[in-house]
Amino acid sequence: MPRRLSPALCLLFSVICLLCSACARRETPVREGIRTGTLLVGNLAEPQELDPQLISAFTDQNIAVALFEGLCALDERTSQPVPAAAERWVVSANGLVYTFHLRPTARWSNGDPLTAHDFVASWRRALAPSLAAEYAYLLYPLKNAAAFNAGKLTGPAAIGAEALDDRTLRLTLERPTPYLPALTAQPAWFPVNPRVLAKFGDLNQRLPAWTRPGNLIGNGPFTLAEWTPNARLVVAQNPAYWDAAAVRLQRIVFLPTENPEVDERNYRAGQVHVTYSLPTAKIEVYRATDPAALRLDPFLQAIFLRFNTTRPPFGDASVRRALSLAIDRAALATHVLRGAGTPATTFTPPDCAGYTAAAGVPTDYDDARRLLAAAGFPDGRGLPTLDLQVRNDEYQPRLAEVLQAAWKKELGVNLTITPLEQKTWVQNQQSLNYTLSGAGWIGDFVDPVTFLDLFVSGGGNNWTGWADPAYDRLIDQAARTADPAARHGFFQQAEARLLEQAPVAPVYFGIRAYLLHPAVRGWEPSLLGLHQYKKVYLE
Repeated sequence: MPRRLSPALCLLFSVICLLCSACARRETPVREGIRTGTLLVGNLAEPQELDPQLISAFTDQNIAVALFEGLCALDERTSQPVPAAAERWVVSANGLVYTFHLRPTARWSNGDPLTAHDFVASWRRALAPSLAAEYAYLLYPLKNAAAFNAGKLTGPAAIGAEALDDRTLRLTLERPTPYLPALTAQPAWFPVNPRVLAKFGDLNQRLPAWTRPGNLIGNGPFTLAEWTPNARLVVAQNPAYWDAAAVRLQRIVFLPTENPEVDERNYRAGQVHVTYSLPTAKIEVYRATDPAALRLDPFLQAIFLRFNTTRPPFGDASVRRALSLAIDRAALATHVLRGAGTPATTFTPPDCAGYTAAAGVPTDYDDARRLLAAAGFPDGRGLPTLDLQVRNDEYQPRLAEVLQAAWKKELGVNLTITPLEQKTWVQNQQSLNYTLSGAGWIGDFVDPVTFLDLFVSGGGNNWTGWADPAYDRLIDQAARTADPAARHGFFQQAEARLLEQAPVAPVYFGIRAYLLHPAVRGWEPSLLGLHQYKKVYLE
């Protein structure tokens, strides 16, 4: 036999090696993820905030539920509260006192015990006026919470939250709140580790450094492993989690893919297991070619226009109402959404815990023209050009273009459109740095109050500048009413006033259209859009 290979055989051998190497490199991230237990998730936007008490974007909440856990979680199929950090709770006969018992094995991700004192310290922080948490109002059912948050009380010990011992919490309420366990599944109610935050400064101030990799200590099924801005955020399994044995995913990678077209291409290229959404034009394509991947889930979401009532011309309710009446919602749903949403003539989605609004906003161009003329702008004359800020996603710019054409034709109103990335879009609404804005709201739990209490005067998520004492009284009366029918009656009156005064104009109710790889298991349809990642696995 020859003592060395001939040049031709050497070349052949090299080509074979290269081909084998190329084949090995063909494993897609999706296939690799199935092999390694890594779920790849399209998440629409770069995280704005991971401090659970400061989160305002749904896409940030989608990450927070992997890192933190409240007393309760929400079951995806029923939207009802189930035990989480608390193993059980007891309610007093008058509905004013809740006693929660923490799991003895509940721990922070650094191994420290999670105690009732940590929850109390966290809620006092969330309500501290200096923190200025937009979602602080979700804790208002606690006795004296609203007064403390408003600065009317200075002693946090007056808040109706007490640690009876390390594992027992007693919550005393202002009034009966039957949905309180569901509230505790919201990020504003999540615990933060006060000892960790103290290393970075005053607990009652915003401390961005504590939410970075290596600093963030949570109590959820995963921990923060990597955060590369505008590229990826990675969470890894938390071995200190009380139910770690049930967690089957090793890692989750959240990808801030703002463009749904790119998100869908990533799915086809094997880059993600789950997309955040799906372009409407692709819904029928997937119905025909890959129906197993297509998900069209019910979603408790309202999409609407937000008017800045502190800026002219929107200090006048007649102008706001006129523009709301001049929206052909049915045409938008048919020609723009194409199955990805339904027309919304009310603000609250129908059959929300048995509540459906009786009042509505019709499409009535004649009445819109009458109102605009009465406000001093006949045929739009004298009205300044309006600027509509929209999130630069698939839907909002296209909806804005339809409104631009319709308002010009029917009302003589000139409209410009300013697309923004999500972070700026949200911040501008929070700071009232807009005149007219596209907006959206996903229910925190299934009850009309999660939509209607948005617009109380000075509400943390009002973002319109609108303040109406009559509306506030109706929401307060509903909160004080135990009888469901009477409570819904106050909501009916409040919603009718909201639509008449029109600080917002409803446009459509969403559904969740997205793609899910068949290897993803334990992923339940969720009316609220969030999932317990501890139950998800790849197979």
